[in-house]
Amino acid sequence: MSANKQSNFKAFLKKKNIEISVQRYFIDALGSMAQGLFASLLIGTILNTIGQQFNIPFLSETVWPIANSMTGSAIGVAVAYALGAPPLVLFSSTITGAAGNALGGPAGAFVAALIGTELGKFVSKETKLDIIVTTGVTILSGVLVGSIIGPVIGGLMTAMGEVIMYATELAPFAMGVIVSVIVGIVLTLPLSSAALSMMLGLEGIAAGAAMAGCCAHMIGFAFMSFKENGWGGVAAQGLGTSMLQVSNLVKNPWCWLPPIIVSAITGPMSTIIFTMENSAVGAGMGTSGLVGIIETFNTMGGGINVIAGVLILYIVIPALLTPLIGNFMRKQGFIKDGDLSLDVGN
Repeated sequence: MSANKQSNFKAFLKKKNIEISVQRYFIDALGSMAQGLFASLLIGTILNTIGQQFNIPFLSETVWPIANSMTGSAIGVAVAYALGAPPLVLFSSTITGAAGNALGGPAGAFVAALIGTELGKFVSKETKLDIIVTTGVTILSGVLVGSIIGPVIGGLMTAMGEVIMYATELAPFAMGVIVSVIVGIVLTLPLSSAALSMMLGLEGIAAGAAMAGCCAHMIGFAFMSFKENGWGGVAAQGLGTSMLQVSNLVKNPWCWLPPIIVSAITGPMSTIIFTMENSAVGAGMGTSGLVGIIETFNTMGGGINVIAGVLILYIVIPALLTPLIGNFMRKQGFIKDGDLSLDVGN
């Protein structure tokens, strides 16, 4: 491509608000994607738990199925919004997000919506048949990408599952470390730790270790980022998801080290000292909507040892130890003020 053509192409991309960069795709779009997930699946899960515990059928039988089914669409709109999509592309992204989610979970929804949005922006208002061309290109490209990326994500989940299932055959200490660390990481990535746990049918102390890893990330990030996000951040991450931090982790991966270290500590504590158990449903949920904690009590009962395990492993240690490690890393310059900032109310 000649210098003149290259210059013209760059000008065209700028006019279309298409910016191929880490900032745009892996910070802006990924951060917005996490909010879309929260506004659908996660708030739906919280409301479903309230409905089940307090016998409110409207929440568990009406609101929850709708919120769950709209997860992909919410992610699609969130990604398109972050990329500055024009109206037709934004509206069409409800379909690309839904297709990506159906074929590859939240990560599939993210990729399908991203590609569909950018290609939709590329052709937007370039023809007299704009309403057909723009929506058609957005939907077809997004769904096609979703159908391609879905099996790849499925393969990744299967590979992670094989590692976890292998870990369950090891000694309790090693199993606790491996399961806790992996499931905690999956929880924070744009993947689904809940789907992984249910797919593998995690039960018993393996499910308990998975729960410990989730809590190390959710409660850990919530309190480690208290300086930046206050109590709004504690609620959003502690009762919602640590995935809200994913765009910050792209900018500074060092921020991930404290909760990973804590998960490697609480995992074996769960399997050896407290012998915590959980169900496949609760194992990958952590403290999101208190689902994992409720499932712990449903599985183990409400004895004093169980209560102590929940408080110490799932709340106290992550809430105290993660910020302690994080503050040390701040003093060493690995983490700077503002690195964990979220767009949440304080």
